Amino acid sequence: MFKVSSICLATLILLQTPASLAGQPAPLSARQQALAAHIDASIAPYYKSTEPGAVVIVVKDGQPLLRKAYGLASVQDGQPLTPDMSLRLGSISKQFTAVAILLLADQGKLAVTDDITTFLPDYPTHGKKITIAQLLAHTSGIHDYTVKPEFVPNSTKDLSVAQMIDFFKNDPLDFEPGTQWRYSSSGYFLLGAIIEKAAGQPYATFMEQQIFVPLGMNDTAYEGRERQPGKRATGHIRSGEAYVPNLPLSMTQPYAAGALVSTVDDLARWDAAISDGKLLKAATWQQAFTPVKLNDGKATRYGYGWMLGTWQNTPVIHHGGGINGFATYAMRLPKEKVYVAVLENSDTGLVDPDVVARKAAAVAVGRPYPEIKVITLKPAILDAYAGVYAINDKAGYTIRNFEGNLLLQRTGRPAQRMLAYSPNGFLIENTLTTAEFERGPKGEAQLILNDGGESKSVHERASAAKPARTVVAMTTAQFDAYVGKYALAPEVYLEVTREGDKFFAQVTGFRKLAMLPMSETAFFSNEVDAEVRFSKDADGKTQQLVLRQEGQDMPAKRVN
Repeated sequence: MFKVSSICLATLILLQTPASLAGQPAPLSARQQALAAHIDASIAPYYKSTEPGAVVIVVKDGQPLLRKAYGLASVQDGQPLTPDMSLRLGSISKQFTAVAILLLADQGKLAVTDDITTFLPDYPTHGKKITIAQLLAHTSGIHDYTVKPEFVPNSTKDLSVAQMIDFFKNDPLDFEPGTQWRYSSSGYFLLGAIIEKAAGQPYATFMEQQIFVPLGMNDTAYEGRERQPGKRATGHIRSGEAYVPNLPLSMTQPYAAGALVSTVDDLARWDAAISDGKLLKAATWQQAFTPVKLNDGKATRYGYGWMLGTWQNTPVIHHGGGINGFATYAMRLPKEKVYVAVLENSDTGLVDPDVVARKAAAVAVGRPYPEIKVITLKPAILDAYAGVYAINDKAGYTIRNFEGNLLLQRTGRPAQRMLAYSPNGFLIENTLTTAEFERGPKGEAQLILNDGGESKSVHERASAAKPARTVVAMTTAQFDAYVGKYALAPEVYLEVTREGDKFFAQVTGFRKLAMLPMSETAFFSNEVDAEVRFSKDADGKTQQLVLRQEGQDMPAKRVN
């Protein structure tokens, strides 16, 4: 769909690498320029010039092919993003924390086999042995503090490391240490505390002195402890149809699990240092990139700070991040010597950064994803595919025909539009995932999801389509009777608002969602699996609502 010849010379100039990356880089050859233009054409359509965007770097054979910014650094100010801006890394921070631990191990100050109580003697392990290695690999069983319901309402408070550990240390273990893999930021928070004990200095100071300064990563730091003034991108959250500044967050709360900021230039330096075997012994690097095994010998898909797997039949080392206002993803292809980093300055953008990174990487290695031509299908065909397709006994994919488009919604996640490219084939919008509807060996209806050729799953239809929810007419005057704040829990509210003829609901700490009326008193969202129903008292005034989400009813009384 996009042709290299359509990219103008000015764009090619923007794709050149600045001298700040690695001395005076060699100019790109004509072939490299064409490849860079092809990468740019494949990812540029995901970002609009009037919305938050991303900074992207693609490195091949040690030389950046593309280093470019898309969209705005600040929607409020209309300031464009530039490639040298720093952004929050979110959970990409975890790989730096993991390397800090391994550096201390190489220095003989700890061993990954050590019980965590060696450094955190007061931490309650519930009678179990929990090792540093299990924290690194997400196999400790320690409950993730970021999913606790109290986390978001209290996430603006500046707390000490000890106070944050107190927040989750008494939670029951999710499982016996070493028996399962479950992502847990709590483990990486504890790793930060262990670094401080073993190194005898604050986490931020150790990271700066032992990693960032030696590697020349001058724009990488614990947020709030930057060593030099730099250009910063503003984080955003999608609020209805607009983007607004991200919700506040005290960086004492993500800490070693996600509090770092960086630039794509510094991330390229980081990747080069890894490729050159700097900081750690060769055997230690190998340990970081080896899938960890559970107690029963089964391998996970995680090493120490990185996800591990295959992509287009080649090894991939990767990790993503999500934090207030930002979404990130970086991937290494060691055999192809390709590195891609995508740092977005919205945590609710239309496309996930891993999609952009994989599309860019596919072009860089000469195996681009095929372009899909969208077609229109008759309503009767779409209706035939509607239903609930099982994932397990607690979750599934709900597919419904809404206003001429199929929507796919996994339990607890936003709905996604499905774009038809054949009578039974669809592309999930703004992803690389295709969905095909087939009949199984016994004639049963099946949904087959294929994630860009990387993974494939088959789901049987467990039930017929839910009754269609039809949008009814409602005047702004009718809706204004519901506008207000409703208490779901202490310090957690559902706020109902109107902007022009659009209706919205927003739970404390989460983004604003559009509400569509299906009756005079009931509303639903196409973005998440949720309904809101209002009730009136004897005087006809609205004093209460019920939020139904994931099969649970949560009543809330009006407070203003």
